[in-house]
Amino acid sequence: MAVFTKLNHKDFSKIESYFDLGKILKFRGIKKGIENTNYFIEFEKKKTVLTIFEKRVNSKDLPFFMRLMSGLHKLKIVCPDPIKSKKKSFLFRIKNKNACLVSFLKGNDKKKLNLDDCLAIGKNIAKLHKATSKLKLNRSNSLSIKLLPSLLSKIDRRINKISINLKTDMKFELKYLIKIWPNKLPKGVIHSDLFIDNIFFFKRKFYGFIDFYFSSTDYYAYELATCINALCFDRIKNKYVLNKKKSSNLLKGYQLIRKLTFNEKINFNTLCKGSALRYLLTRSYDYLNTPKSAMIKIKNPIEYLQKLKFHKNLTRFEDYLK
Repeated sequence: MAVFTKLNHKDFSKIESYFDLGKILKFRGIKKGIENTNYFIEFEKKKTVLTIFEKRVNSKDLPFFMRLMSGLHKLKIVCPDPIKSKKKSFLFRIKNKNACLVSFLKGNDKKKLNLDDCLAIGKNIAKLHKATSKLKLNRSNSLSIKLLPSLLSKIDRRINKISINLKTDMKFELKYLIKIWPNKLPKGVIHSDLFIDNIFFFKRKFYGFIDFYFSSTDYYAYELATCINALCFDRIKNKYVLNKKKSSNLLKGYQLIRKLTFNEKINFNTLCKGSALRYLLTRSYDYLNTPKSAMIKIKNPIEYLQKLKFHKNLTRFEDYLK
């Protein structure tokens, strides 16, 4: 459940007064998501989503996220559009926390993707990247490969109960990946968190992207690597195995809009391993530090340990194609 900040009718009356959207007709908490508090709010004039930013989001980054979504919406990328208050600001305060109101995106995420979905997602990731390249925006990736040692240092040896010597193995793998990480690849603002629940479909067709609160400047191909890990593995008897038909379609769809360079292909396996390690580390940290009383489901790190091991048995870009 992702309603960390509870609001009452008085709070909603305040929000109503901040915007020129008429009276609030209905509202409800949105249970999906793990980072922020979200409410669906239907005004007389518009359906919206209220996001209340919790502790893990740096307040200094919020203007970037607002400008990014607003800019993408103007460039015809279907995504939530931040709504300005009567004071002409995207951001406001509620319960002593930063918050924003964005347009409601129709549709839903899918529980399982088919091959046509993967092709469509690939095409639209490329369109997203082409659009962000037109926006003069920049935000350093706080979870880039070179900053992951700081996160690793906060993960103690209790994590070894997940897998023997996991702490040592992660340290060795990170050291190796930092050494071979490519220095010059095409880069720009990427979504950075394109998991299946952040991709919306409407009438069974791809519709748009949501939740841009991890967006940052990084390699475009790194985004694709994250998508391979998040969208193209099938779980078979508790084992995660790459579905090469899905990964092939996702990469094909992307290259229909933006061709990958030779260097992007040469380094693709490294990027896939780096992305898998990034999520192995963040999930390991959360596994050890999220209180059992928390209202969110703790994700098992073992999924990304398996995916990392899978990538270590591959070498070439062609290994991800069918």
